[in-house]
Amino acid sequence: MSDTMQSLDQLSALKTAAPEAPKYVKKVDKFGRAYATGKRKDAVARVWIKPGAGKVTVNAREVEVYFARPVLRMMIQQPLVAAARTGQYDVVCTVAGGGLSGQAGAVRHGLSKALTYFEPDLRGVLKKGGFLTRDSRVVERKKYGRAKARKSFQFSKR
Repeated sequence: MSDTMQSLDQLSALKTAAPEAPKYVKKVDKFGRAYATGKRKDAVARVWIKPGAGKVTVNAREVEVYFARPVLRMMIQQPLVAAARTGQYDVVCTVAGGGLSGQAGAVRHGLSKALTYFEPDLRGVLKKGGFLTRDSRVVERKKYGRAKARKSFQFSKR
């Protein structure tokens, strides 16, 4: 019965060391590129980044041609602006599925993940901005007996 605690000092001596925060390492391929997959709604984007002049290519087209709306181009640039890396990386991505808004969100998510793989120190800034969280909102399915997901048919007594 000698293994019971007699004082608070003995209890504090038992306390184990707090676990360390995980260390993230740089993940690049043999070409010096970081790769990540981003998703939003039904869109899936595969994103590669490498150091360069800041050229962004989407599905083998310039970003200005593919995403004609300035709001969508601004969405894609948000992670680079938040990390103060505008014009330092060339971005090549292929995106499929969904509409333009979902595709822009998928590219933003993939670009954020690729930045953290290339520079693990940027993880805190991007996480605080909410760029690493996958936006899980998707279109609700249509139910039977309904006009759409929640909309009812017009009520009639007769």
